Amino acid sequence: MKKLMLLSLTLVSVIFASCNQSTKNKEMVKKDVFGSHNGKEVYLLTLTNKSGNVIRLTNFGAKINWIEVPDKNGKKENITFGYDTFDETLKGDMSFGSVVGRFANRIAKGKFTLDGVVYNTPINNGPNTLHGGPEGWHSVVWDTEILKDSKFPAVKFTYVSPDMEEGFPGKVNATITYTWTDSNEIVMDYTCTTDKKTIVNVTNHAYFNLHGAGNGDILDHVLTLKASTFTPVDSFMIPTGEIRPVAGTPFDFNTPHTIGERIGDNYDQLILGKGYDHNYILDNKEEVDVTVYEPVSGRMLEVITDQPGMQLYTGNFLDGTKTGHGGKVFKFRSGLCLESGHYPDSPNHPEFPSTVLNPGDIFKSTTIYRFSVK
Repeated sequence: MKKLMLLSLTLVSVIFASCNQSTKNKEMVKKDVFGSHNGKEVYLLTLTNKSGNVIRLTNFGAKINWIEVPDKNGKKENITFGYDTFDETLKGDMSFGSVVGRFANRIAKGKFTLDGVVYNTPINNGPNTLHGGPEGWHSVVWDTEILKDSKFPAVKFTYVSPDMEEGFPGKVNATITYTWTDSNEIVMDYTCTTDKKTIVNVTNHAYFNLHGAGNGDILDHVLTLKASTFTPVDSFMIPTGEIRPVAGTPFDFNTPHTIGERIGDNYDQLILGKGYDHNYILDNKEEVDVTVYEPVSGRMLEVITDQPGMQLYTGNFLDGTKTGHGGKVFKFRSGLCLESGHYPDSPNHPEFPSTVLNPGDIFKSTTIYRFSVK
């Protein structure tokens, strides 16, 4: 009888705790209609952690739309690029905060070969395919699930990419789960499966300015990037195949340097990229792969990933023609991107780590953006 009573009490406690957690998650994740696209509802999801800090996501492109974190004086500001309305999002820069795929970064001449079959993908960046093509994963509506049993506010987006979408073989089931922890970490868990041999390379394309989005440039941001080598590119921003040591070059951020310190140096790769727009081969020896620190606000961003590469992009093509939240203008070098993933054009470079995904296998990857002050 006593055991039965204890069991009953335990079950009641479990049910109560589960209901309590579910109620908490409803409070931590707010879901609003943002618009509609191709017959599907688009949502804006607001995630609030225990500290009262907020991020906003949308299932259109599985985007990060807003990251509001405090500076060293406790003043909160949004530090990523995004838009106030869905109409602005649809007409604006599709890469802002997006999950990009099926193949992030560039594919030379929009061609790659798998098992002797040549596949053609849309040309949308000079002579190349960029970020999966113009109708890639950044431009579709993902299914949305608020995770009820998560310790922290969390949202799971799911998309089924049909066979031959944008020229890529295989039906791919893709998920991205965003978790917003009480330590101000955005944890991004990706999974992909396929029914036919294909290639997969996914990343998030958030822009950051630790002053606050639209507040000046990022040239004073202090960058530490743990990579001994990088992949130089040709005039079309395609890797040449060379693996070049960063030592003795303006690409060495193993010790802290401001982004603007050497960005104007007379160095071949900086000239070709009009700044930094290159893949670093991560050493992956320490927990934190990249640190960005902005000394005025005291804000710091750390990036942790299990991926082999990190694309550093310093907003070299921002030109003031795009505006975001509150009408803020995104000028030249007013934001930086840190895109974890595989190397550009990997399918055409067998010497690079493989991006092939086979049926029966699961692509899994985790990247974390951690925010703090010092």
